[in-house]
Amino acid sequence: MLLVLALSLGASALSALISFIGSLTKPGSLKEQAATLNGSYAPGRPWLDLAWQLFGIATALVPVALVAHLLLREGLAARALPAARGLRVIGFDRGRPWPDLGRGALVAAGIGSAGLAFYLAARASGFNLTVVPESLPDVWWKYPVLILSAIQNAVVEEVIVVGYLLRRLDGLGWSPKASLAASSVLRGSYHLYQGVGGFVGNMVMGVVFVWLYRRWGRVGPLVVAHALLDIVAFVGYGLLAGKVDWLPTV
Repeated sequence: MLLVLALSLGASALSALISFIGSLTKPGSLKEQAATLNGSYAPGRPWLDLAWQLFGIATALVPVALVAHLLLREGLAARALPAARGLRVIGFDRGRPWPDLGRGALVAAGIGSAGLAFYLAARASGFNLTVVPESLPDVWWKYPVLILSAIQNAVVEEVIVVGYLLRRLDGLGWSPKASLAASSVLRGSYHLYQGVGGFVGNMVMGVVFVWLYRRWGRVGPLVVAHALLDIVAFVGYGLLAGKVDWLPTV
């Protein structure tokens, strides 16, 4: 478990903490600084930039493949039925596509508006950096890459920080409340680069997602919800930035 986290979201949490310390010690308020989520790797060279974007998305998914491998080995060692092996055991499969999509869409609708309002309030209060969801060049692959990036974020975070982490902590004998706290604090921690608002808002989202996972026993709806939230944020920013007054830009 610790090795998986060290290769993925645990390392991201430490990186976010270092970034937040840098922002706090930098002249100027937090809201005057920017946290860019999807930026260009090779400005002025679109094909090279595309290659780097796809490389980053693919390599970010490697820890999920490792989790799938570990869960598969666990199922084989326990002589579990094929339906209870690999990522199926945490409910990330094609077994219930329509319920997963429906539940995910409802969760995204409920969290999306509240999350945007909280971000705007946190930034206005000086507790958050200005989040720039994308700063990619206006090329043909911009929006497909943003959608792929959103899906990658959703798969990595929900498979690891909810499904896998809770399964391992349950196996170690942690109480449900302790597991919920660990998962939600971890989720908030790797968003700390956005500021205090990013930490608190995502920690609350983590509590909701853990509760839903315990209720449904499936990561699938959470991946759908997270992907929809990020797609709307990334694509919406690309379409609206500089065109509406209520959306902060830098």
